[in-house]
Amino acid sequence: MARSRSDSLLLPLEPVKPDFTSERKLMRSGVQYIVGIDEAGRGPLAGPVVAAAVILNPKKIPDGLDDSKRLTAQRREELFEMITSTALACAVSSVSAPAIDSTDILKAALEAMRRAVCGLAIQPGHALIDGRDVAPGLPCPATALIRGDQRSVSIAAASILAKVTRDRMMTQTGKYMPLYGLESHVGYATEYHRNAMEAHGPVVGLHRFSFSPLKDRQV
Repeated sequence: MARSRSDSLLLPLEPVKPDFTSERKLMRSGVQYIVGIDEAGRGPLAGPVVAAAVILNPKKIPDGLDDSKRLTAQRREELFEMITSTALACAVSSVSAPAIDSTDILKAALEAMRRAVCGLAIQPGHALIDGRDVAPGLPCPATALIRGDQRSVSIAAASILAKVTRDRMMTQTGKYMPLYGLESHVGYATEYHRNAMEAHGPVVGLHRFSFSPLKDRQV
């Protein structure tokens, strides 16, 4: 019996890499400066959410830009230095754990994005944002791109800056609070981190009490 042919689409063997297509399209329409925006730290039980905004120099785009989650820590550090030394403008901002608890993580992440864009030395003409939501109060029009850090090099650059900055912040905090192992898990809900919170209690100002399993605790 002849084997039937599949009509399924062939999937790419390699993950799609971000490029400059979205930015180039905007530039052709007359927009001069396009900023990529992304955040790091929505999911952890501790620490801030951090957002970055990057306006790349079209003539000096670092090789290897990608979603920060698909890069090693060493490669992120290398690209961090390349981005900050070649970009036309970049800025990073954060919203603390207590501020996250006073609102919600989505609003806090969007506020961190707004602050990052407002901190740029160059006024952007358009923003490309990773995800489904556009941060309110931006000083320019914006487009939300689902999986934008895997589609736009500007967003990928922002994801790297946000991730490296937040990891550095948590590692530094870990030096002053060694019981929680922050330098290894940067605030995520690992078994070690959960056990440390159970043994030593969560820290006001560091941990997010609006997140499970902390939201039912009294402080």
